[in-house]
Amino acid sequence: MVNAPLLLVFLFSWLITGEKPAAPVSTEVRTESSASSANLAEALYAEIGLDGQLAQPVFAAGYRRLEQLGQQCSVLAIADMTQPSTAKRLYVIDLKNKALLLRTYVAHGQGSGELHCTSFSNREGSHATSKGLYRVGSEIVSPKHGPALLLHGLEQGLNDQALAREVIIHGADYVSAGFIAEHGRLGRSWGCPAVSRAEMPRLIELLADGGALYIHGR
Repeated sequence: MVNAPLLLVFLFSWLITGEKPAAPVSTEVRTESSASSANLAEALYAEIGLDGQLAQPVFAAGYRRLEQLGQQCSVLAIADMTQPSTAKRLYVIDLKNKALLLRTYVAHGQGSGELHCTSFSNREGSHATSKGLYRVGSEIVSPKHGPALLLHGLEQGLNDQALAREVIIHGADYVSAGFIAEHGRLGRSWGCPAVSRAEMPRLIELLADGGALYIHGR
């Protein structure tokens, strides 16, 4: 039960500001639903054949985020930022047909580290990667990067500034095996999950207007 004085303060603040108070978020743990989701994620992981490619807990975390945020999509991209940038750590997965469609390189932001992505930020000017689930929007043409995909951050306080920060999926010359051979890591973006220019058309085809991206990190 809500403490009476606290409730009065809450209602009074609403009357002053004229804003409708947000509905309280239930903290009830849905054990049965969580268990069902975990079982389904485990079954999907096996059917897709991700063992030895993507860690099961990372896949399960991305799938759980989809369910928690009520997102329905057939194609989910997972960027596993616990891996170094020298690894092909972007996975594009067809959940409907249970297939791994693409595995490729993806860069993290300058503000997140060098070889490893060690920190995250939702703040403008941080040049850092933001964790969490995104809805992939329309294809655009960036004046700087060319063909790209809009990203709508779905998690308040975690990645909801993506549009304001102009965080997009785009191609970049610094995302390549050649760059890794020369520098020992991929280049870094200003917070965008940048991919190779060669893979950008395929990602547009798979994700535009309806796909989802989950960025995983410690």
